[in-house]
Amino acid sequence: MSFEEYAALARQLAEHRRAGVRDAAAESARRRDLHAAADYLHQRLTAQGQRLDQLGRAIGVDQPPAAPPPDAGAAGAPPGPPFPPGPPSDPATWPAPPVGFGPSAAPGPPVGFGPSAAPEAGDGDFAGAAGAPGRAGVGAYPELPAGQARLALPTAVSPAGGGVPTQRAAAVDPVVELELARRMADEADRHGQQAELLAQRPALLPTWSPLARAVAVYAACGAAAGVFMLTLVLASGIGLVDGFTLGAWICAGLPALAFFAGYLVLGRWGRPAMVAGTPPRYLPLGFAICFLLVPLGYCGYLLLFRALR
Repeated sequence: MSFEEYAALARQLAEHRRAGVRDAAAESARRRDLHAAADYLHQRLTAQGQRLDQLGRAIGVDQPPAAPPPDAGAAGAPPGPPFPPGPPSDPATWPAPPVGFGPSAAPGPPVGFGPSAAPEAGDGDFAGAAGAPGRAGVGAYPELPAGQARLALPTAVSPAGGGVPTQRAAAVDPVVELELARRMADEADRHGQQAELLAQRPALLPTWSPLARAVAVYAACGAAAGVFMLTLVLASGIGLVDGFTLGAWICAGLPALAFFAGYLVLGRWGRPAMVAGTPPRYLPLGFAICFLLVPLGYCGYLLLFRALR
């Protein structure tokens, strides 16, 4: 080999080495980016979990208890017969095989541990790999019972008739999985913002402003007190209630009851599930509405009664 060929080979090896270094650097940067993206998604999901816990506590939903770990004994295969205390070379100490593990139920070594364990092809038992063409010298596989057959590995039937293990699923791309997780986190953020907006609205008249809601509540309570005031007026007309009692209820009793009723209604159903601080209840406005509406209603009743007479 000439010097030029040696030089060309050295240049080729150096180029391969530089390409390997570049590929290793690119793979290292890719792994760092993947780890950084995974850490960022982990922080986002942790923050989302804490926010969901706050929303659950705000609406009165307790956090579900953690699921207990699965029992290894219950999930595993049913235990087989224990090993005999004697040496494995002593066939007399071996227990009888379970039903389906041999051609007969007589005591003897387990199937596959001796030359007499292989059944003939014409016995009607499951031949396993011995039933495949070209595998006549292989011992028969034992037939598993129903409990262990469900835990067997998945197999695919080949054209030759023998069971072969299925191929493993293709490896997932971490970049694609991280992108899907990011999209799901964005969707969770969007739904979380909608839930927060709904949690900031009270159950009573959620689309109304706080001032309009307070006016409506105090006015409704004053109207209810006005209906009760009409009942007292009718009772006073037939002599059941005297004039002093009627005046006391109209000027002080009914307006006070209407005001406290509106105050309690706003505190119970006019308070959002999630709100910073105490929402305003407009106490001076409610006091004015209740203590003016009932006497004005009585005056209006008197004017209407005089007009109708």
